[in-house]
Amino acid sequence: MSAIVEQLNSLLANYHIFYTNVRGYHWNVRGSDFFTLHVKFEELYTALQIQIDEIAERILTLQGTPLHAYSDFLKISSINEDKNVSDGVACVKGILTGLTMTIAKEREIIDLADEDDDQGTADQLTAYVQEQEKLVWMYNAYLG
Repeated sequence: MSAIVEQLNSLLANYHIFYTNVRGYHWNVRGSDFFTLHVKFEELYTALQIQIDEIAERILTLQGTPLHAYSDFLKISSINEDKNVSDGVACVKGILTGLTMTIAKEREIIDLADEDDDQGTADQLTAYVQEQEKLVWMYNAYLG
């Protein structure tokens, strides 16, 4: 397995755990900001779901096999499961942690892809980073 495919599978694991965390925030958030956060969390997990598919398809394009067992995701993800979070601020902080870790991992893979002249992977992840950096700004603005 190529180093890029291996790292993309690690990223895929991170995305799955992050996606599940955001779904949990969406379902369980409570409080005066419920209506705002419930919608924002749905927007985020919907985007993550699309990106999960795109990452898996990139792995296939590179002749790899995308991980698909949740037990594998739990073993290799650097993002931890977040359980029973209902406070809006705590949910947003969890999202910021997930985004920050995801961006860092994507930047590592972009560097690896650039070294390997894999423009497709680098471009795909660069687009993700650009979107995610904006989300970091927006969620930080929410926190004040």
